[in-house]
Amino acid sequence: MDAPAILAALRAVAVPEKAAEMAAYMKNRFTFLGVATPVRRQTGKPYFRADKARAVDWAFIDTCWNSPYREMHYIATDYLRTKQAQLTAADLPRLQALIVRNAWWDSVDAFIRPLGDILCRYPQARAQIEAMSRADDYWLRRAAITAQLLAKDATDTALLATVINNNLNQREFFINKAIGWALRQYSKTDAAWVRHYIATHRDGLSALSRREAGKYLG
Repeated sequence: MDAPAILAALRAVAVPEKAAEMAAYMKNRFTFLGVATPVRRQTGKPYFRADKARAVDWAFIDTCWNSPYREMHYIATDYLRTKQAQLTAADLPRLQALIVRNAWWDSVDAFIRPLGDILCRYPQARAQIEAMSRADDYWLRRAAITAQLLAKDATDTALLATVINNNLNQREFFINKAIGWALRQYSKTDAAWVRHYIATHRDGLSALSRREAGKYLG
C-alpha cells in the first residue's frame, strides 16, 4: 500500500476551508486536510481494491497512524475494515496499540466492527476483550464495552454484563456514554435482558448511561 500516494490523492480533493471546521468539531485535537467522509472513502477505494488479495499491510497502517492528518488515521481504519476477514485473535494486541494512539471517540469507535468480527469468529478472544474492559486506558475500556454493538442475537450477554460491570460507578463521560450505547443497542434485540440489567445495577449506572440505555424501552 502506498501511503504517500493516498495522501496526495486526499490533498487533491481536500477543501481547505473545511479543515478548520472539522478540527473544531474534534475539539482541535487533530489537524485536518478538509476531506469529507464520503469523499475520503471514495478516494481510498481504488487503492484498497488493488490490495484486496494481499495480507494486511501493518507497515502501511503504522505510516497512516503516524501522519499529522486525521484523514490518514481514518484511511487506516477504512483499510482495516476491508481486511477484517483476515484479522484473527492474534491481532488484538496490534489493534489495542492503535486504539490508544491518536485516541478520540471517532477513531476508537472505528474499531467496533473489527473487534466484534474477531470476537464472533474467535471465542477465545473473549478473555482479551474482558481484560481490555479493566485497562487503565479508558479508550480501551470503551472499545471493550462497544465491541459487541453490532452482534444483535449473537451477543455474548455474559461478556456484555462483565465488561459493563467492570466499568460501573465511573465519572468518565466516554465510558458512561458507551455503557448506555451498548445497552440501548442490545435492547433492540432483547429488551427484557436490558431492563433486568438496568434494574439490577441501577445504583452503579450513571444517569447518562440509564438515559441512553432506556431510549427504546418505552
